[in-house]
Amino acid sequence: MKLLLKISKVALKYKSLYLIAIISTFALTFINLAAPWVLRDMTSIVEAGVDQEDLKKILILTGILLGLYLFKILFRYLSSYLSHKAAWNLVEEMRMKVYNHIQGLPMKYFHDKQTGDLMSRVVNDTSNLELLFAHIIPEIIVNVVTFIGVLAILLIINYKLALLIWIPVPFILISGIIFSKKVRPNFQVSQKAQAELNAKLQDNFSGIQEIQAFNQERYESELVQKRASKFTSAMLRALKYSGVFHPTVEFISSLGIVIVVGFGGYLAYLGEISVADIFGFFMYLSLFYAPIQSVARLLESTQQAYAGAERVMEVLNTSNDITNSPHAYEVEVINGHIRFENVYFQYEENVPVLIDINLEAKPGQMIALVGATGVGKSTLASLISRYYDVDSGNIYIDNHNIKDLKIEFLRNNIAPVLQDTFLFNGTIAENIAYANPSATFEEIVEAAKAARIHDSIMEMPNKYDTQVGERGLRLSGGQKQRVAIARAIIRKAPIIILDEATSSVDSETEVQIQKAINDLVGTRTIIAIAHRLSTIQRADCIYVFHEGRIVEKGTHDELIKLNGVYTKLCNINEEGK
Repeated sequence: MKLLLKISKVALKYKSLYLIAIISTFALTFINLAAPWVLRDMTSIVEAGVDQEDLKKILILTGILLGLYLFKILFRYLSSYLSHKAAWNLVEEMRMKVYNHIQGLPMKYFHDKQTGDLMSRVVNDTSNLELLFAHIIPEIIVNVVTFIGVLAILLIINYKLALLIWIPVPFILISGIIFSKKVRPNFQVSQKAQAELNAKLQDNFSGIQEIQAFNQERYESELVQKRASKFTSAMLRALKYSGVFHPTVEFISSLGIVIVVGFGGYLAYLGEISVADIFGFFMYLSLFYAPIQSVARLLESTQQAYAGAERVMEVLNTSNDITNSPHAYEVEVINGHIRFENVYFQYEENVPVLIDINLEAKPGQMIALVGATGVGKSTLASLISRYYDVDSGNIYIDNHNIKDLKIEFLRNNIAPVLQDTFLFNGTIAENIAYANPSATFEEIVEAAKAARIHDSIMEMPNKYDTQVGERGLRLSGGQKQRVAIARAIIRKAPIIILDEATSSVDSETEVQIQKAINDLVGTRTIIAIAHRLSTIQRADCIYVFHEGRIVEKGTHDELIKLNGVYTKLCNINEEGK
């Protein structure tokens, strides 16, 4: 109920649609109850013998019956369509809530998450809410009203028979409770298995080139088969219980009919019940057991919807520890003065990544972070944008603690070129303008020229309208990185972070990227992370990292004279050329 109430708060937004659907449902239920009564009256007239006056009554009742069936079409349409419209709007809103919540979670949330699993929660699990709000809840309302209405009518027709029909009900309810306990875990497993299957498929399609390159098609097919089989097994276990439960409920309901037939015949023999009443009683009897029999289907759908809703709420209940402070603010201008004071950070407890970091980058300066892989350089850059928060110490921009600045404002003033260059499936122009959607075409071209990618673009058949493919597959590594630099430039942010901007390019492309970086020096504050030390020799200050600490700092020439860690790194670079 707690889970249902949370989701129902969102559903209240569509209360007008639900209200009309519920009213239509009640009207539909009334028609279902009224029609057998009209038929019972017609049977009673026929049983007593039909004269001309009775024929008129039959014609009137026929007209009423026809009108009821016509209204039944209208109310069924309103009940079904409007409840579905409200439910699918709810699903859309919940999908956006889940997506937006995931999108706003800190980076550490994604460390142990698979893309396919997150996609499954956004798409598949939320769609199960449609079952709940378009089928289960409306049908529960119909069934409850129908059950009460039919019971009242049956008591009016013959209270003795009406009491007998209760005999199977406790057995149906007990079997329903047992069924729900058995089937829910299987639906939970199937939802998780489907998410795992989606995750594996997404992973494989993204890495299809590697799969083919290493001839691992059979191996990957077996892994996909295992996950598909896990999903199928869980569903079949759930359906096995359904296969037993549904006929069991039908059999128990049939026993009620058998009891009524036997005892009804006895009452007819005693003359205590008329043929018309027996006819009417049997017509209503099917309506009485129908809601109880639908418990089987509703329980199955409920467990499926509940399993999906649990996974949805699991995401929505995930707290975001990187948020704006109550007093967060914006400032008119950011100059780009960055300062780290005694910063410590760790991803896992007792596994420090950054230890007592103190560094400074003045406006317009280029500072470089160098060191072996895994010493915390990229982590430090991530801290500036508050993808993670420091464990202790402070980071300042223009003497403002970044925790006091609004996150959106902070990130608007930082333009990253990440180590793993990601381009969206669109045109080159769209990817460059991604950091500044309002940019004109002239600004896009200007940024491309500054990034030394314009000439390459103009050589392509469709120029700036060239489709880059998923993750920029149609572009070379160097082209992707220069597009990413153009994307950073067009943002016109005072701070640019270059994380391994030349990590996977040839010497010629490296020269082009280096020229682009040199053009930016003095106009922006640049934090450059590099393994290729040739790209950062002109930096105003180079910070050398070793095991999470800054062990050396200075210009290229100053560090060479120290003949320390930096000199060793330079020697390794020279040997690797």
